[in-house]
Amino acid sequence: MEDDLSHPPTLGELIRRQRELAELPMRQLAAMVGISNPYLSQIERNLRAPSERVLQAIAEQLHLSADALTAEAGRPDPGESAVVHAIREDPDLTNAQRRSLVEMYEAFREVTVSKRRRGARSDDDAE
Repeated sequence: MEDDLSHPPTLGELIRRQRELAELPMRQLAAMVGISNPYLSQIERNLRAPSERVLQAIAEQLHLSADALTAEAGRPDPGESAVVHAIREDPDLTNAQRRSLVEMYEAFREVTVSKRRRGARSDDDAE
């Protein structure tokens, strides 16, 4: 698919790819990690984000580090802003904190860009 080349792989895609490279059936990896098969399936399909504990256990069973998995999944795309890249690279933030900060930052940017496109005045100029 062309779409696969346009964005970095998601965490779920990386986990599935690594599991397949290790030739582990989904049921076997789920049992090794101590989670249910449906939960692992949801993680691989990006329907649920794994907890830090689960991610660590998956990485350990795949003989990887959790940091390597998240770093690969968080690989910056060429159009990524310096702010988002800095948030993703900050070692003092948890994955949940990173996701929240990126979501807030992008939401603020979208509002500002949308206002500019509509020709709206800044908050200070309004009223």
